[in-house]
Amino acid sequence: MQFLKKITVSDSQLVLLFKNQQLHKILPTGVYTFWDWQQQLSVQNVQINNPLQQELSTELLFLAERYPQLFAPYIKHWQTGAHEVGLVYENANLKDIKAPGQRGAYWLGHQAIQLQLIDIAEKFEVPSELTALLHQSREPLLLKALLPAVLSTTLPEGHTGFLLCNGKTHAELCSGLHLWWKFGRELQVKSFDLRLQNMEINGQDILTKDRVSLRVNLSAMWQIVDAEQVRSQLVDVKDYLYRELQLALRTVVSTQTLDELLVDKNLLNQQVATIVSSKAEKFGIALHSVGARDIILPGEMKAILTQVVEAQKLAEANLIKRQEETQATRSLHNTAKVMEGNPVLLRLKELEVLEKITARIQNLNVYGGLDGVMNDLVKLTDRKAAS
Repeated sequence: MQFLKKITVSDSQLVLLFKNQQLHKILPTGVYTFWDWQQQLSVQNVQINNPLQQELSTELLFLAERYPQLFAPYIKHWQTGAHEVGLVYENANLKDIKAPGQRGAYWLGHQAIQLQLIDIAEKFEVPSELTALLHQSREPLLLKALLPAVLSTTLPEGHTGFLLCNGKTHAELCSGLHLWWKFGRELQVKSFDLRLQNMEINGQDILTKDRVSLRVNLSAMWQIVDAEQVRSQLVDVKDYLYRELQLALRTVVSTQTLDELLVDKNLLNQQVATIVSSKAEKFGIALHSVGARDIILPGEMKAILTQVVEAQKLAEANLIKRQEETQATRSLHNTAKVMEGNPVLLRLKELEVLEKITARIQNLNVYGGLDGVMNDLVKLTDRKAAS
């Protein structure tokens, strides 16, 4: 049986020496020898090389409170109030976050550990300088503590948002990065896009006034102009606007005939926009434009309409043809009236025709000379001589 107990303590350790199951000493780095005649001594090794990861357990905290003088040279106590957040710094670098109403202790080592307390009872938004530090941190311990401690949101340009604390609006948010302490409160962020947006209402099957089934595709450009009104009065702004456009489109189409819709599609757009704009303005929404992209007819109706269009175009073509023939006849009649009283003009016309005829043939046989040809074509009479 050995009565001499040798204890070696490394640089990364402390040793708790117990006598008869009661704490007797705390041994720092070194080599120690104790006589243990009655086997009353026992030891417990404690690692202190990474104090932030190796905080005192509940058992050791109990011992530290019972034997404060023994632990005073080796530990540093910390405690946060009911409305305080603790920021733990190691060598001036943020390493951890402590929740309100907590307490504990760190082993004192080579690193300097500090605890900064922040009161979050009234003001719980994380300051901008600390926001950037927390957002950029890659410390494993700090990242693990951030999830239950902080609510984070980023609003892009052209967006606005509202922070709700325990169901009530607390603040309106501009674009950028925002962080808040979550401890003791329920936080929620609602964001809204203030830019011009497009909405498509597709595949709407509607009966016209004359009971023709149409499929209409509608497109609308809209924008939120009062985000507070939208947030407080509408559960889903896109769903609301979609339903209103859908109902307005059905109302307008059902009160017009097919011919009326096809003649002026822009009138349909104006009527839908008028109906929806007046309602949307009450909820902070501006409707900038509405346009029916497609009006699709069923197959049989499309064939009938094609036949109607073809008949109309054929009738128009025939009318134009008759008008041209009438105009040509009238012109020919006027020419004949002029030539009737002017033999010289008639002779010139005959020569023009003769020129065109001779240009189309290769051989021309003339009998009796050119004078005979010309005299046989037409008999010129001197009206003065005849009279």
